Amino acid sequence: MRLYRSFVLLLLLCTVWCVPVYAHHVIGRPAYSWNEDSNTPPSMQVDIQMGDYFITYMVFPAFPKPNEPGRINLYAKRIDNDKPFQGKVSFTVRDDSWFNKREERIGVQTVDDNVFRQRFLFRQPGAYIITATFEDRGVPYIIDFPLQIGPPSRIGVIGALVGIMVAVLIAVNVYRRRHLLGEKVRHAAHDRKKA
Repeated sequence: MRLYRSFVLLLLLCTVWCVPVYAHHVIGRPAYSWNEDSNTPPSMQVDIQMGDYFITYMVFPAFPKPNEPGRINLYAKRIDNDKPFQGKVSFTVRDDSWFNKREERIGVQTVDDNVFRQRFLFRQPGAYIITATFEDRGVPYIIDFPLQIGPPSRIGVIGALVGIMVAVLIAVNVYRRRHLLGEKVRHAAHDRKKA
């Protein structure tokens, strides 16, 4: 049982301290020298169907970093006739945290060759949520997607929760052992008095 507990604790500690690994070469060329205008693959490409539209968004460069420019490309075409959306798309950003409600407008873009291109520059590393919003025929379309700038934090919310759970389990285990040891000492003292 003790070996099992040690193994589980070791497994949990290894899970908490895992470090993500990023590829730094794509197609044989180092990705760290590419910027948002290079012909790099996007760091993210997502295709979604929302209402009457098929929407694709991409984020460039492959690995967005603080203080380096980036770009979001958004394509929106109608499902029924494949015509691209010709209005304006508004882009906003907010921190990807549970308690942050503050949004900042990045810009409003018009279509350019059937693509809405929004540039960005983040000063601080972190996780952000980009929101693209447009309206067609009185129907609002709101697309949220995550954006990681720089390396992610080593311990996220899940890692912190696992760490807290491990600490609580260890504290309960220590408390129970002390309690049981005290009971054994009391019983031994009681048995000596009887004898």
